[in-house]
Amino acid sequence: MKEVGRTLGVRYVLEGSVRKASGRVRIAGQLIDAVTGSHIWANSYERDLNDIFLLQDEITAAVVGAILPKLLQREIAAARRRRPENLTAYDFQLRAMSQYSRGTRKGLAEAIRLANRALELDPTLSFVAALAGLCHTVNILLGFATDPQFDRKEAVRFIRQASSIDDGDPQTLATTAVVSAFILSDYEYSIELVGRALVLNPNSYWVWLDRGWVYHAAGVPEEAIRSFERAMRMSPIDVLLDRLSVGMGVAFIELRRFDEAIAAAKNALRQNPSFSPAHGCLASALAHLGRDAEAHEAAARLLEFDTSFTITTWIARGGQSNAKLLTEGLRKAGLPE
Repeated sequence: MKEVGRTLGVRYVLEGSVRKASGRVRIAGQLIDAVTGSHIWANSYERDLNDIFLLQDEITAAVVGAILPKLLQREIAAARRRRPENLTAYDFQLRAMSQYSRGTRKGLAEAIRLANRALELDPTLSFVAALAGLCHTVNILLGFATDPQFDRKEAVRFIRQASSIDDGDPQTLATTAVVSAFILSDYEYSIELVGRALVLNPNSYWVWLDRGWVYHAAGVPEEAIRSFERAMRMSPIDVLLDRLSVGMGVAFIELRRFDEAIAAAKNALRQNPSFSPAHGCLASALAHLGRDAEAHEAAARLLEFDTSFTITTWIARGGQSNAKLLTEGLRKAGLPE
């Protein structure tokens, strides 16, 4: 594999095998780091051999959807190991994504700094600009913004910059859609953007995750859950699993599926115990079921991590106008108005 990588000039190689027997086909694939020879991912698929073209499309979607998150994690890890003086614009992008995934005040600030550094080196990186806009958005949503108006203006500025650089990159389109939904409340435009992103890359975990959040903000919880479930199948142990699980939880609440919302919120907290939206989701779902003592405990935990939280300020942060049952549950849980 090392020789193959050198000959082809590639870092990663996907190899596999096909076996047929009695109208069935088994396809095995594995992703290998051609530099080190180590295995990154492997899986096998067995299907009826009655429509070879449909089978080909299905396996392609499954393989691409599985390996893209693995490749991203591998590249981020490699960027972390590089010395600062050897970093390229893409390395700064990967580091920014890593810091964004932490979901902390410090991580978001560092992600914005790294994104700006990447754009200084390469102003054509549209996704980096969109990511910076997303970081400013999350600053507001999580109550980290000391000047929310500044973050709003920066979020809008960055997504406009991203669109002017490249309006055909699926990851950029999906990220821009989320910012537009939560900051501008432009749900129709956001749904259009994430729809275009999905056409361009139907096998992207990031696109399906963002689609879920766009449809949640737009007040279409059934479609949000479908999107989150698709993302989960593609990358069940992704670094953004806390956000995905909370997304499913808040959508379940709007459908009155409170037990499932509780399970989703607890899953998010196992990934990230300090993630305040997960505590809010849990508090709301518990309150709807009349489990008041547990709901009050979850609400208290929310206030530990988001000390300025009130229902009024939370709504003002954006993206919650269609989360009526979620808001009602937060009130029932005793959170301050």
